[in-house]
Amino acid sequence: MPAAFESRFDIDFDGELPENVDEAALKRMETVAYILDESVRVPGIGFRIGIDPVLGALPVAGDLVSGAFSLYIVAESAYLGVSFTTLVEMLANITIDVVGGSIPYVGTVIDALWKANKRNVALTLEDLAEAVETDGAGGRTDDGVDIPIEPDD
Repeated sequence: MPAAFESRFDIDFDGELPENVDEAALKRMETVAYILDESVRVPGIGFRIGIDPVLGALPVAGDLVSGAFSLYIVAESAYLGVSFTTLVEMLANITIDVVGGSIPYVGTVIDALWKANKRNVALTLEDLAEAVETDGAGGRTDDGVDIPIEPDD
């Protein structure tokens, strides 16, 4: 029986995840994405922004700091067994966010609109749900990331 998980974001996935998925890790990832991308509602228009555009007000350094926080979501996704191609997509989203956010004046708008972290959580959930669809048990049958661990002698 696959695990059910309800995302706080409006993400289109079937809601079934592998049984062995760490739901606490998913909640942590969503919390980081929420803080960086949607923690503050702009009064009057209802649009949400996070601290990512605020950090982006510090030229280059702010975007590097938010990019470092964004890498947490990628690391957790790799731990959960997300496919290599999805991890590359996630890194591309962060790259666009950091590089685009570093552009003077326009960068803050890019940071507010791109929402790389929310996109990356969606990619993770979609990839994990796809694993359930492909083999039913939730185990990876495609190009999951394997990290070999050699025993100490």
